[in-house]
Amino acid sequence: MNMVKICRKFLTGNGNHMNKQLLIDTAKELLADDKGLLAIDESNNTCNKRFEIIGIPQTVEARRDWRELIITTPDLNECISGLILYDETIRQNGRKGLPIIKTILDAGIIPGIKVDIGAKSMALFPKEKITEGLDGLRERLNEYQNIGARFAKWRAMIRVGSGSPSQACIEANAHALARYAALCQEANIMPIVEAEVLMNGDHDLERCLEITKEFLRTIFNQLYRQAVMLEGLILKPNMVLPGLTCKKQETEAEVAYATVKCLLQSVPAAVPGIAFLSGGQSGKMASARLNAMNLIYKTKLPWALTFSFARAIQQPALKIWCGEDSNSDAAQKALYHRAKCNQAARLGQYDTGMESPILNLPEPVPI
Repeated sequence: MNMVKICRKFLTGNGNHMNKQLLIDTAKELLADDKGLLAIDESNNTCNKRFEIIGIPQTVEARRDWRELIITTPDLNECISGLILYDETIRQNGRKGLPIIKTILDAGIIPGIKVDIGAKSMALFPKEKITEGLDGLRERLNEYQNIGARFAKWRAMIRVGSGSPSQACIEANAHALARYAALCQEANIMPIVEAEVLMNGDHDLERCLEITKEFLRTIFNQLYRQAVMLEGLILKPNMVLPGLTCKKQETEAEVAYATVKCLLQSVPAAVPGIAFLSGGQSGKMASARLNAMNLIYKTKLPWALTFSFARAIQQPALKIWCGEDSNSDAAQKALYHRAKCNQAARLGQYDTGMESPILNLPEPVPI
């Protein structure tokens, strides 16, 4: 447990006082060397649904084995700087009895933790959601820090529809995100602020641009009010995209333009980096769109543009693994390949020629 003890000592900082430099350094480390983040923080319910689709038992052991397979992928730290974990995972030991958190640290990857408890129906706004989890968060953050987490994540989601989102929903979620971020920084844990406008629906790209911009502006207004230090956080937004059932689907270059335009009009330059969520995009599409942004605009932007994908990296490997140990090596190769494709996209060097026919599997099933 030596590595964990060292990590705890490093994280302690100045007791209960915010260590600004520590937060800044954590953000810089996560964004360094053209790496990205990998989210393996699906709730047990969501993970079980994905297992059920392809016939994997929905058990604690299966979830542990899947996440341990990801964590032990050879050379994953070449392209992944941080792993976002779920509460179950951060507390688990691997098959050989070694704490999973130590396995991550030994791999040279920074461990993080999802701390919200999910989106619930918003009172008096039954079609909209509010993310919960602020009650007891200060105590949970201290516990996670003692285990070894150096950063955290909270997801707020906005659904586009007839009459939605309401201003009440936008403001409530933005306020909760800001309170979460302030509590994280108080605990010397770097917050990832995840703001997602969902792809579900038939809205067009311009509608997504309008809502995403309003959501982000409201979030940063709340972050200012809560005295959150922008240099010590990472933003995790959606790309600006048309809805999945919209008849017009813009090109990669058009998505890149709309997304960068939105960010420039919403995100302060003090923020060190933006790590996009995939939001149900296919792995190839997410890589291509991120690549277009970096290829065209990288030298003109005040922040790094990287990735914090989940399904867009995991799904091909999960389909290969199917819960069978004999498939583990092939699954890890597929996972590493997708991570490397996204690192290339961060450099503006991705192209479809990188895709191997062997790895040309069915795309993720939205859940």
